Amino acid sequence: MPLLLLKDLPRYECLLESAKEFPDLDPSAAEAYLHLLRAGDDAFAVAERNLDEHGISQGRFCVLMLLWRSVQPRAATLLGAEGCADGPRTPAELAEGANVTRATMTGLIDTLERDGFVKREPDPVDRRMMSVRLTAKAESFLRDFLPGHFRTTSKLMSALSESERKTLVRLLNKISTQAAAMAGGPATPPVPRPARHT
Repeated sequence: MPLLLLKDLPRYECLLESAKEFPDLDPSAAEAYLHLLRAGDDAFAVAERNLDEHGISQGRFCVLMLLWRSVQPRAATLLGAEGCADGPRTPAELAEGANVTRATMTGLIDTLERDGFVKREPDPVDRRMMSVRLTAKAESFLRDFLPGHFRTTSKLMSALSESERKTLVRLLNKISTQAAAMAGGPATPPVPRPARHT
C-alpha cells in the first residue's frame, strides 16, 4: 500500500493558504514531506514491479539478501556489511536485520523453505537453535536476478548526479535521525561508504 494516498500533490500556494487557517502548518516542511513520500512510493513501485516479474515479494527478497550477505564475503563488503558473521543466520537475527517481528520472519522463512530457497537446520554450535541457509536454488536465482535488479536501481537513480546522490543520502539520514528521535528510539547509523580509489 502506498504511503501517500494522493494522486496530485497540493501546490505550494495552496499550502500557504492552508497555513493561514492552521498556523502550525509549515508550508515548506509540508511540501518537502509530501514529495519525500511520493518519491518513496514511486521508487518502491519500480522495485515491486521488478520483483513481481520474477515471482518474489519484497519481504522474501530481503531475507534472501540478508542470507546472501552472510555467506558472500565480496557481496558483504560491497553492501557495507564487513562485520557480518559468515555462515548461517538464525531466524531471530534475520528478524532483527529485516526489522520485522519474529512471527513475520517465521512466515517468510516458511514460504521460502516451501519453495526450496532456504533450508532450516540445527545450529552447528548450539543444537537447540535453528539456523537458516540458502539453497543452491536460491543462489542460482540471486545470480540470475541481481544483475538486472542492480541495473534497474542504477537507472532509477541516474536522474541524479553522483554529487546529488551523496547529498540525498546525507539529507535522508538527517530525516531518519529526526524520526528516530521523535519515536524515542536509537537512530539508525548510516552505512559507511568504502573509499573510492581513482
